[in-house]
Amino acid sequence: MFLRMVYDDKLAEAAYLIGCQRTGEAIVIDPERDVDRYEKLAAANGLRIVAVAETHIHADFVSGGRELAEKGAKVYVSDEGDADWKYQWLEKKSGGGKYSYRLLKDGDTFMVGNIELKALHTPGHTPEHLCFQVTDRGGGADKPMGVATGDFVFVGDLGRPDLLESAAGFRGQAAPSAHRLYGTVKKFMEWPDYLQVWPAHGAGSACGKALGAVPTSTVGYEKMFNASVQAAKSEQGFVDFILDAQPEPPLYFARMKRDNKSGPKVLGAVPQPKRLSIEELKAIDGGKSAIIDTRPWAAFRGGHIPGSLHLPLNNTFNTDAGSLIGEAEPIVLITEPGRVDEAVRDLIRIGLDVFAGWFDSAEMVAYQRAGGKMTSTDEKSVDEARVMLDAVKPFVLDVRRLAEFKEGHIPGAINIAHTRLLSRLAEVPKDRPILVNCRSGARSARACSLLERHGFTCTNLAGGMLAWELPRAQPTK
Repeated sequence: MFLRMVYDDKLAEAAYLIGCQRTGEAIVIDPERDVDRYEKLAAANGLRIVAVAETHIHADFVSGGRELAEKGAKVYVSDEGDADWKYQWLEKKSGGGKYSYRLLKDGDTFMVGNIELKALHTPGHTPEHLCFQVTDRGGGADKPMGVATGDFVFVGDLGRPDLLESAAGFRGQAAPSAHRLYGTVKKFMEWPDYLQVWPAHGAGSACGKALGAVPTSTVGYEKMFNASVQAAKSEQGFVDFILDAQPEPPLYFARMKRDNKSGPKVLGAVPQPKRLSIEELKAIDGGKSAIIDTRPWAAFRGGHIPGSLHLPLNNTFNTDAGSLIGEAEPIVLITEPGRVDEAVRDLIRIGLDVFAGWFDSAEMVAYQRAGGKMTSTDEKSVDEARVMLDAVKPFVLDVRRLAEFKEGHIPGAINIAHTRLLSRLAEVPKDRPILVNCRSGARSARACSLLERHGFTCTNLAGGMLAWELPRAQPTK
């Protein structure tokens, strides 16, 4: 049996390519949208992808299941859960007809070559959630080696049960989902300790609150040391623990649930935006197109196209872009030529796939010299901000997570996580200056660019709360 985890560091998402080396057939579990990566890996190891499976309807990325189905892979997805959690795209093949698919119930098995996969219904994170036990029948095994646990069991945590309510808008679902998850944990305690755990996410994912940075684990280890599993000593105690202090879900999560259920748009290949000339960039309106400026904050702050969004190509790029950009907005990328493909892949994985073009970030000086419009963003040190607070009484906006905010904040500050800010702009005044802060000044910088794009006047607190909380120097006598 061939097994490889294909990991996306930015979304902390793990897909699994599992193949039968005797027949050359392979399956991908929980693929992302740019499926060429899995195809290349399979081909390099003498395999061809004939099947694709999903553990559940994902909220944090666009599934690549439909892309692989278009290429002939058979689809294996859940038929558990109620009517709200059924896949709606299986009989809507591009050009007409239906895909090759099989709906799975708890205990159903299927084969990919000589590899057996068994579906286990594990509700809680979502109602339809499945795990897949994997047994290498071709290698003579009659017991499973491991389990692709999706968003049920992570290393050190469990998949959060509140997303149906907090992200997808199904009111009153958090507590009932947590109770269902408790029942699933009780079933998990009966699984053999030796089984390997192959989760769909690692540290950094917003699908839980304490995911570990170790990629895989075992059932036995998680029974002993997973804090969320340990909390299941009583049902109400578990419910209270699992719902407490979950991070605010990024704004785009609701779209992912919708698109993965109804059917993501088929791309066929990774888009290749055109390179824009200086004159073409000068014609772009930052109010009508989402201009993503990936340059460092100092460069952006000093001069950028009006309406641009400060979104550096780091590990939060996907989450930030998905939270600050509307799904139908044409996107202009300002970045280095060697990182265009990286940025495009990051964006299509979270459903942003309308591209107007890209511009070389090294040419921004030439753009300005050619008469291109530029603006700057105000930033103040802690000492300057304290004077501002006394002099003009700004609206203080803290864009950290609520759990961080509760640990301490600037007096009078209002908390809106930067990943939810776009949906709550009505709560921010346009008739007052705004002082924006976060922990270090990075998230608040992105929030400032969003606010300015929508007509607000704002100032970024340099260094954030880390600088604010430093001991103040005493005046010399």
